[in-house]
Amino acid sequence: MATARDIMTPDVTCIGANDSVLVAAHKMAELGVGALPICGPDERLRGVLTDRDIVIKVLAADKDPAETTAGELAQGEAVTVGADDDASEILRTMSSHKVRRLPVIDGHTLVGMVSQADVARSLPDPAVGDLLEALSAD
Repeated sequence: MATARDIMTPDVTCIGANDSVLVAAHKMAELGVGALPICGPDERLRGVLTDRDIVIKVLAADKDPAETTAGELAQGEAVTVGADDDASEILRTMSSHKVRRLPVIDGHTLVGMVSQADVARSLPDPAVGDLLEALSAD
């Protein structure tokens, strides 16, 4: 069975925990992505910032994106998957945590991201259908 390392998108760009949400939004636009891992000064993963987070937690809350840091939006421990975890673990983690993107770590090092699109391209249709159903359920 495929592992996270097999299906992930490598070479992920982090946003610093102390960088503003405005900088993060510009970086998302430049890279054409909807999420960025948030990394602390120690290069450890702190969370994931999504375009939806920016809209809901910053703009709709009337916060200044130039003054709000990415780290302020990191909540609790990031949900991750190990680089050598198999596809069933990826599906289980995405489904149980209702996330569409998972940072892939090797030890404590961020090595990539697995997105719902990566899963759709790499796994059989029934597995993808089950994931979509789990992510769409209330």
